[in-house]
Amino acid sequence: MLPAILSIALGFVLLIKGADWLVEGASSISRRLGVGDLVIGLTVVSFGTSAPELIVNLIASFQGSSDIAIGNIVGSNISNTLLILGTSAIIAPLAVQRSTVLKEVPLNLLAAIILIVAANDMIMDGYAYSELSKSDGLVFLGFFIIFIYYTFGIRHNGAATEEDEYTKATKSVWLALTLVTAGCIGLAAGGKLAVDGAIAIATIFNVSEALIGLTIVAIGTSLPELAASGVAAYKGRADIAVGNIVGSNIFNIFWILGLSAFIKPLPFQPANNVDLFVVLFSTILLFFLVHNGQAHRRLFLWWKQSKDYIIHRWEGGILVTCYIVYIGYIVWRG
Repeated sequence: MLPAILSIALGFVLLIKGADWLVEGASSISRRLGVGDLVIGLTVVSFGTSAPELIVNLIASFQGSSDIAIGNIVGSNISNTLLILGTSAIIAPLAVQRSTVLKEVPLNLLAAIILIVAANDMIMDGYAYSELSKSDGLVFLGFFIIFIYYTFGIRHNGAATEEDEYTKATKSVWLALTLVTAGCIGLAAGGKLAVDGAIAIATIFNVSEALIGLTIVAIGTSLPELAASGVAAYKGRADIAVGNIVGSNIFNIFWILGLSAFIKPLPFQPANNVDLFVVLFSTILLFFLVHNGQAHRRLFLWWKQSKDYIIHRWEGGILVTCYIVYIGYIVWRG
């Protein structure tokens, strides 16, 4: 028992530190190219903070632990939207760009719907079993390419006009590349330790790997998102905080699940559809809460022309409360 816990703990430390190095190095390189905050959040920060999920999923897929692979992504997306974005909004109200509400959040919603359809072969096509197949993986990867093409098109949106402590590239290219390399190594080692420890705990307590994936592994691999978005919200960088979460959710489904399924098909248990619908619900809830914030702003004439949407502290509290209820449910479900 103790070795399994230590394995998970050490794995999470390496995952978080590896993601931190990766984001720091990649952000420094991106800043030299004059890329805006929103795109940094949607791509560089999202990729770095989603790297733990990627490594965990690839290792779980190769080891045949499909429940951990799928549960990790589903659980991470739920915790990203409800727990992390909610916590970030509680730290400081988040002003969200209009393009995020009208384009990135709906794309996040589309990803959730496509995942539900692709994972339910028994319901949709009457097959004897359900799985995320290689062809499903290719479809996901195709959408991911479209997403990257879109972010490339808005790469200069919100770019800083003058340098400050957040925008200037203070690191040399070689140091940045060294941080990226060290981050990748830390992620690989941490992912291996975390998956092995999670499987061991599931075996010891005779609980499903899906439960471990939805809780321990999902929350652990989401810690980089929590750190990145929480700090960004505290420092007033709402675009990075929100872009990180929305981008990570899209990365998780289209890139990580797509790559995992393409490498090795992932069997899916229909009983876990509840969790997929929670992903869908959390995205819809986010969409309506943001629009509610915009409605509140329009009550004031001097804000009427504002293009920002707001996630208020009390709305962040709603998101966190929903997450607590969900965790209570899946622990009860066992």
